[in-house]
Amino acid sequence: MTGWHAPETLIARYADGSLPDADAWSLEKHLESCASCAGRVSGAVRATAAGAVLADVRDAVLAAATPTPAEAPPLRTPRLLWAAAPAVRGAWLPAVLLVALGAVLLAHVAGFSGARPLLLAVAPVVPVAGVALSYGRHADPLHELAASTPSAGLRLVLTRTAVVLAVSLPLLTLAGLVLPSPGGPGAAAWLLPGLTLTLAALALGGWLGLRTATAVTGGGWLCAVLAPALAAPDGAVARHLSDQLSAYVGGAATQGGWAAAAALCAVLLAARRTAYDRLERF
Repeated sequence: MTGWHAPETLIARYADGSLPDADAWSLEKHLESCASCAGRVSGAVRATAAGAVLADVRDAVLAAATPTPAEAPPLRTPRLLWAAAPAVRGAWLPAVLLVALGAVLLAHVAGFSGARPLLLAVAPVVPVAGVALSYGRHADPLHELAASTPSAGLRLVLTRTAVVLAVSLPLLTLAGLVLPSPGGPGAAAWLLPGLTLTLAALALGGWLGLRTATAVTGGGWLCAVLAPALAAPDGAVARHLSDQLSAYVGGAATQGGWAAAAALCAVLLAARRTAYDRLERF
């Protein structure tokens, strides 16, 4: 039904209950992917006698759910935790710890000189993977319920993305700071690339779905950074990896390019925000 919108006569008959069931089901299916028609149908229903009853019910529910000032903090906190919980449970959080601790152990126990470049190569895709693993039916048993609430869509995705970034950025940066530096980019050089890849995955997610978008962005980064280094002669992998990272994340000009790309991805994400209203909803 791309490009098609429900005529006013069809919406009016749906609102007053005179539309045949088959036509009503067809219209409801269209409303899943058309915010414009959904808004028009909502307005038409509110204008009927049933709309007044629904408004009364809504007001009663909101009055019962609205906390008093003394109750507000304890009610908001569980709501936020409920929204953010899938971002810090499951396999993702242990994976972050494994990446950070693994790099430290490689450097200080195994004596691997390329531990920091390896960490900087993998770190940008960790939040990208976290975003993919924190949203959708596979991550949240209550996803369909959450996706139908007013807080769903991009707002819910950004809430979970913020939690992913709040956990992974300081943890992986701290791990990089305690690793020996053989030269090359600093421990925090991956932050802007990581943020940009995350925003790029979110922006692409409006077209491809989050899991596919994160596979494209994260996989593309790993191939660009690791493939040339792994093709290096034996004994030179760490040096080649450090050289690759210096080219991709080192220097003020390169970091400025990542910052510009992050801003562009944020603008694109804002322009496509309505696509998340129906992302993985059904």
